[in-house]
Amino acid sequence: METVKGPDSLEKELERMVGLYQLHLLRLCYAYLHDEELAKDAVQETFIKAYRNLGSFRRDASEQTWLNRIAINTCKDLRRTGWFRHVDRSITPDMIAEAAEPADEQSEGLTIAVMNLPVKLREAALLCWLQGMTYEEASDALGITHQAVSSRLNRARKKLRRALEGSDDHDPA
Repeated sequence: METVKGPDSLEKELERMVGLYQLHLLRLCYAYLHDEELAKDAVQETFIKAYRNLGSFRRDASEQTWLNRIAINTCKDLRRTGWFRHVDRSITPDMIAEAAEPADEQSEGLTIAVMNLPVKLREAALLCWLQGMTYEEASDALGITHQAVSSRLNRARKKLRRALEGSDDHDPA
């Protein structure tokens, strides 16, 4: 028999999730939206939606996968709004939220190339490469098959390789 959680336990559960996943979700939303303030709004909305649905979370997937799915859907909803399409969302690597360490020139070029990937390829790349999700976790988060994740990552690799080879200014070693 499953115990029913009261508001206090749901709030504690949400606080725990915020502590664990807030930065992770902020980076994901920022990569999706290319706007720091919108990304913060999307993360906040993600946690509001999670709180509302925490009691019905079946635990079929991990918390992180569940939150990623909510965040991606929230970002997609934001991107669908009319005004969003008319605002310049160009980004630079120094704008990415709280980078772990300063980017060198090569990392900066790779970051820009990843951010310029088409949305579907960028989603898979961010989840698997940046956030370290398995193909199975990414497929759950994106609502697509394991094979589709693999295919998107292969296409992303090819596009990145072409983009980086085209702007290769360094001497080969």
